[in-house]
Amino acid sequence: MRIGLVAPPFIPVPPVEYGGTELFLADLARGLQALGQDVVIYTNGESRIEVEKHWLFEHSQWPPKKDDSYAPIREIEHTTWAIQQALGRCDVVHLNGAIGLGCSRLSRLPFVYTLHHPTNHQLSESYARLPRIYYVCISHDQRSRENLPRLETIHHGIDLSRYRLQRDKRPYLSFIGRFAPIKGAHLAIEVAKRAEIPLKIAGEIQPLYRDYFETKIRPQIDGRFVEYIGQADLAMKQELLGNSMAMLFPITWNEPFGLVMIEAMACGTPVLALAAGSVPEIVRNGISGYTSRRIDGLVRLARDLKLSAVGVRQYVEQHFSKERMARDYCAVYNRALNEHGSTDRAA
Repeated sequence: MRIGLVAPPFIPVPPVEYGGTELFLADLARGLQALGQDVVIYTNGESRIEVEKHWLFEHSQWPPKKDDSYAPIREIEHTTWAIQQALGRCDVVHLNGAIGLGCSRLSRLPFVYTLHHPTNHQLSESYARLPRIYYVCISHDQRSRENLPRLETIHHGIDLSRYRLQRDKRPYLSFIGRFAPIKGAHLAIEVAKRAEIPLKIAGEIQPLYRDYFETKIRPQIDGRFVEYIGQADLAMKQELLGNSMAMLFPITWNEPFGLVMIEAMACGTPVLALAAGSVPEIVRNGISGYTSRRIDGLVRLARDLKLSAVGVRQYVEQHFSKERMARDYCAVYNRALNEHGSTDRAA
């Protein structure tokens, strides 16, 4: 089976720093290839994923700028080009952005689409008008908010060989994420201060949320108790998360998944999170971390945290490997091919 993975054009696959969807696509491509599938990815020219790849735009375009009115046009151009390339060359097209979904009306090729975003009623209405597509949610919580004829849940998985189990922890908490209010960096600082445990934070400061960072986060950074270490590539994640006694995930929205949670677990680091969105599906209380509905609960849990790093790592190996994810997606691709009948792929 030849599978065409269509990535957004803005961030390389895999990402150097920020890029949840791009990390997902890199690990899915590797997992599919390991299963013997023929994978091609449509991305940008800076991508270094070890499968066949093609691009229209050579360079990344990230982070987004407030005045970049061309970005949506760039994505439309990239996505329609990628779909045109896949026609006659692939058995299945797997989209990861909504812009290309309308192209399914123009082709007999099966389309699979992963929803990487929180529920948006206007998008949901658009999805309902395209019932031939095979929709994949990334959590049961996300799925519960959609009503589509072909819809199932596949949790993300990661390449665990790229993360090292760190048994010995140091006395600090960690936070990794975009500095946007819904990600809760300000709440992570509050938890750390109330628990009297130092905090190290990493993440991208996007122009859209520069004011939030300057007013809510920067004044709290003293380089000693609260330390900002910049954006985190894989090596920095390993260092920051692996040595941390726990990672804080105090989100204030219905996060569809949250890849950084399983990255922390892969390092043997438990997650302390507010129980919103997909969090209760990913964090197993008393095994891979703890959830609470209140900041007070996270403070109490941080003060009295006793979990085995080995047990945390074993949990993520059992539930969130790239191998399991790739098998689940292969089942969807096969179902799409079997139900769809003939395709536009050349014989």
